[in-house]
Amino acid sequence: MATLKEFEEALREHGMNMALALLERLRERDRATRTVKPARRLTGQKMTPELARTILDLHATTGMTQQEIAFKVGVNQGRVNEVIKRGKWLSDDPQAPEAVARDKAKERMAKSHTPRSAAGAEAKPRKAAAPKERKAPAPRRGNQGQLALGDF
Repeated sequence: MATLKEFEEALREHGMNMALALLERLRERDRATRTVKPARRLTGQKMTPELARTILDLHATTGMTQQEIAFKVGVNQGRVNEVIKRGKWLSDDPQAPEAVARDKAKERMAKSHTPRSAAGAEAKPRKAAAPKERKAPAPRRGNQGQLALGDF
């Protein structure tokens, strides 16, 4: 299967200018009617039950794709999928799995962002680790796993 670029080059080689003009008009129409802009990095918005209900409402009342909903509300497509398919983030329950995971992640981040110089000053100096002894590999015992024609 040829790529669109290869197809366009083949049209040029064969002098099919009308087909090239048609292809260009189709591209312009596509750009004008595109609802999702080319990918861009989003700064995620915090998921709340209100935002989850908005996502469900957009999904139910419009023909928007998950990606379009994600761009509109300011979250990534994975979060939209979690809300639509699994019903996540619909309650304010602090014991909900997603809330627990979020809180654990926040704790890990808070612990990892301590200044290293302060943490290193309080720590005891480490002793040099003794070299580990390596075991010698077990001797091989011939070809026990192979069968010969005479074994049958």
